[in-house]
Amino acid sequence: MFLKNCWYVGARSHDIGQTLVPRTLLTEKLVLYRRQDGHVVALEDACPHRKLPLSKGRLLGDVLECGYHGMQFDCSGSCVAVPTQSRIPPQARVRAYPVAEKWGLVWVWMGDVDQADESKIIEIPNYGNPDWGLTAGGMLEIDCHYLWVTDNLLDPSHVAWVHQTSFGSPGTGDTPLETQSFDDGVIVSRWMFDKPLPPYYAPLVKFEGNCDRLQHYEVRIPSICINRSIFTPAGTGGDAEALDPKAYVMVSYNFMTPVDEDHTDYYWFQHYNTDPDDVEIATRLNEGAEMAFNEDRNILEAVHLGMKFKTTRNINLGLDAGSLYYRRLLDKAITAEQIA
Repeated sequence: MFLKNCWYVGARSHDIGQTLVPRTLLTEKLVLYRRQDGHVVALEDACPHRKLPLSKGRLLGDVLECGYHGMQFDCSGSCVAVPTQSRIPPQARVRAYPVAEKWGLVWVWMGDVDQADESKIIEIPNYGNPDWGLTAGGMLEIDCHYLWVTDNLLDPSHVAWVHQTSFGSPGTGDTPLETQSFDDGVIVSRWMFDKPLPPYYAPLVKFEGNCDRLQHYEVRIPSICINRSIFTPAGTGGDAEALDPKAYVMVSYNFMTPVDEDHTDYYWFQHYNTDPDDVEIATRLNEGAEMAFNEDRNILEAVHLGMKFKTTRNINLGLDAGSLYYRRLLDKAITAEQIA
C-alpha cells in the first residue's frame, strides 16, 4: 500500500533526454522522455492494444510510436494515429502523469491529476546559494521495502555499527535520542558534546580539536529523508539556530521512491556550507556518501528478507520510537486517501 497523492522522484533531470526511459513507481510502469521544448513527459508504459511497453517503441518528434503495430500517442496520452485504419478507437489512450522538475530531479505525481500541485514539492533552503557546495548525488537501487530505508534514516544510532569508518564516532552508540513529531513527519535528533570528529567529516571542518555534533534525522511524507549534520567547536554546540561562525553544516537530502513491495529507488544529494567551487571535495563527498549508502544497502536487504520470511516474532527497541511513529502517520494518511 502506497500513498498516491504526492510527488515522488522518477529520475534525475540529466538522465532524461529525447530517448525512452522506463521506470516503475509504486508498482506502476511508466515511460519518461523529454519533449523537444525541454519539458519531461511521463506516460503509462503499455500500449492499449497488446500491452507492449511503449518504452520498446520510438520517438517521432514528441510523438511516441509503439514498436509492435505503430500506434502513436501524443504527450497527453491520446492516440493520434492507428496504422491500417482511419478510425481511432476512443479507448486508445494511455495515462499521462503530471511531471515537475525541481532541484535537479524529475518529480512524478502518482495520484489524482486534479490534486497535483508543484508547491507541495519540498523546499530546499540555500539551494542556489553561491556560498554553499553541492554534490552531484546519485541513485541507488535497493532490494528492500522503502519503509526499511526510512526506518534506517530515522535511526542515528545505527552509524556506530554500520558506518564505523565513515559517520561513526564516540557517542553515536550510547547518547540518548530526542523525538519531535509533526503532522507530516518526525525528527529524531541528539547533540553529542566534546567528541572526536568522525572520519568522513574530519577533513572538511574549518577548526581543530574536538567538536559538538548534532545528528538530525528527519522523514516527511511520503518518503523524503533529511539528514542534517552540524559540527561546531567543542563548547559552542547545543543550539542549531545560533551557530558558531566556524560550524560545518552538511544536509543530505534523500528521496525514497517505492518501486514495489520489495524494491526501492534511492535518490540523494548533499548540500554543505563550505567550499562551493571545490570539485574535488564535492566528488569525495559524493563517493563517501555512496560508500556509506552501500553499507546501509547491505544491511537493509538482509533485514528485508529476515522480516519478510521471519519464523519468530521480532521486537522493537526504544530507538525505534521515531520510525514507529512515522509508520503510524503514513498508515493514517493512506487510509484517509482511500476513504476520500
